[in-house]
Amino acid sequence: MPDRESLLDRFCRYVRIDTQSSDTSPSYPSTEKQKDLLRILVDDLKAAGLADAEMDQFGYVMATLPPNIPPGHPAFGAVPAIGLLGHVDTYHEVSGANVKPQVHRHYDGGDIVLPGDPSVVIRATEEPALAACKGLTIITADGTTLLGADDKAGVAEILEVLWRYHEDPARLHGPIRVAFTPDEEVGRGTEHFDVRRFGATYAYTVDGSGVAELESETFCADTAFVTVSGADTHPGYAKGKMINAVRVLSDVIMALPQHRTPETTEGREGYLHPINVSGNVSETKAQFLVRDFAEDGLHELEATLTSAAAWAERKYPGARVHVEVKESYRNMRYVLDQHPLVTEYAEEAIRRAGLTPKRSSIRGGTDGARLTFMGVPTPNLFDGSMNFHGKKEWVPLEWMHSAVETILHMFDVWVEKSRN
Repeated sequence: MPDRESLLDRFCRYVRIDTQSSDTSPSYPSTEKQKDLLRILVDDLKAAGLADAEMDQFGYVMATLPPNIPPGHPAFGAVPAIGLLGHVDTYHEVSGANVKPQVHRHYDGGDIVLPGDPSVVIRATEEPALAACKGLTIITADGTTLLGADDKAGVAEILEVLWRYHEDPARLHGPIRVAFTPDEEVGRGTEHFDVRRFGATYAYTVDGSGVAELESETFCADTAFVTVSGADTHPGYAKGKMINAVRVLSDVIMALPQHRTPETTEGREGYLHPINVSGNVSETKAQFLVRDFAEDGLHELEATLTSAAAWAERKYPGARVHVEVKESYRNMRYVLDQHPLVTEYAEEAIRRAGLTPKRSSIRGGTDGARLTFMGVPTPNLFDGSMNFHGKKEWVPLEWMHSAVETILHMFDVWVEKSRN
């Protein structure tokens, strides 16, 4: 269908632009190349009729689609400003340069061999969701890079929604605010985000996964920093003198419950995850991600880490093991439960798109989680992408189209349910 081809063309144009972020850069955004796409989005928003589209010094792009509800209509002046957000950066650990999107039309239900590196195969047996995609159009990368559907699928879908309104100005909607952000993948997407300037009462990130998913819950997240102080001396004469901080830290890590790691947990199970270790015999440091859906569970994991540190100090007399915990974000459900209409209207929109809503919890965080605690309740809508953050990423065009239809229906619901 023509509208799907327009969506496909837009998506492929966006994924070809390298916007990989960096988790080591102190600048904001972490990579200047993210602005290459952000500048294009300013132009695309203006072309869709959002005349005030602009990018600020931090790379945030914001724009407004003014309401078109006529005076005398029951919803005139009653629909709150609703925001749509997507992030442009791609995962920092896998190359996003020179992406070559592959369009697999009429998918046959089997394995998908990626032509740039035939050893990279999306296997149907490993991707259960593919079973529902036979006959659909699947988009992948060529096996040498990630695709970048996380979240360029969402970005393309938001633009497609705006173009639908541009082409059909009789379709009513309230005030719509749009924002595209950098650096979501490195956890800094809202670091300089001005919620007052954004001006939305409620918002939706279009950054979820499989079709019909609606995410209103995230992990609670902290970061723990462990510093081990030891004592170095010549290894040839070290008996009774050396305290090897490397060995002490290794014992701390191995003393932690091995069933509470990312690779051994699923669903609502939390974890302790060492992500960085550095140092020497005198001093060694480690950084841990601490994740659980409830604050009580988060604190329990942190207490486990503190207990392991105390045990190591007893095992290695003279060693000092210091644990520092910094708050990252909290489960957005704590706030969203106070604003049930935001998710209820999204569920109704998914049903109107001919789908069955799937409420799910994010084993991670989103820009929306932070925005929710900044005063803008923001659940997460699906964009259709699957297997993100790797070279085997894929997205069905039809699922992207369903996301567009869902967003349009969602604004319909807000108009229908808002009354003076």
